[in-house]
Amino acid sequence: MHDLDEFTVTDAVIAQMQDTPSDRLREIMDAAVRHLHAFARDVKLTPEEWLLGIGFMTEIGKTCTASRQETILLSDVLGLSAMVNALHAKTSLEKATDASLLGPFYRETAPHLKLGDSIAALPDAPELVFYGQIRNAAGAGVAHAMVQVWQTDAHGFYDMQLHGQEKMDHRAVFTTDAEGRFHFRTVRPLGYYIPMDGPVGRLVLAQKRHGCRPAHIHFLVGAEGYRELVTSVYFADDPYIDSDTVFGVSKSLIVSPAPDPHSPCPELEAIHYDFTLSLAGADGDSRVGADPSRLVGAQIDHVG
Repeated sequence: MHDLDEFTVTDAVIAQMQDTPSDRLREIMDAAVRHLHAFARDVKLTPEEWLLGIGFMTEIGKTCTASRQETILLSDVLGLSAMVNALHAKTSLEKATDASLLGPFYRETAPHLKLGDSIAALPDAPELVFYGQIRNAAGAGVAHAMVQVWQTDAHGFYDMQLHGQEKMDHRAVFTTDAEGRFHFRTVRPLGYYIPMDGPVGRLVLAQKRHGCRPAHIHFLVGAEGYRELVTSVYFADDPYIDSDTVFGVSKSLIVSPAPDPHSPCPELEAIHYDFTLSLAGADGDSRVGADPSRLVGAQIDHVG
């Protein structure tokens, strides 16, 4: 038995974890304990503040459902999701399209539509066409790639916010043609506030942050032998393009709809954007995020 103080308790905790069978879990928890303890010492955390933090994290968990992922939202607004994305991007075998965040509104079971279809069930705003090509690092088209796409409607709402798990809209899965080309119709999405009715929203308000995301369209692109690409394109004229509350925007991902006589639907405004995939490596999952329904009951023993 040893008397512990604010310094020696850190070593005592780490010593108790040394028999963890998973090397990776031991490495992660070792660092987590050291940094958490250093944080508490650095800010001189009081019992009242510690309890407030415990209550905050408890409410985060209680707010999560099969259609809402408040913990991912917290990671996003703290920039942790963007950090993990940036670290993962460095492991790519080849130069590919810049990644962006999967976000808390991804769903795995979106409907498969034909090229040229609209992802909006009942468009209530002018349509535009999005078209492009999925390419490899050498510039050749990738045939039969899977292109998943999802976005808000023209009023700034995801289907999950309006309908929970009951209905899907403004999302779809497409398969590229023999040359890796794809196109679909949609409406222009509206930028939006992150959900402000929960603990993350209250934190953002307490920090005097605007809590807005610029208008964007999400993409998840995959093909046999290639690394999965999670990214988004962002609309240049959105007022929050330079201050995204979840830090997802890159200059290379900014687009502007415009008339385009070369598009598959020349009567509509168009966005033309080509995506480049890297060859696959042995680096595990590329998705910084998940379908919220997949995270209900997730287990820690998967690590390592």
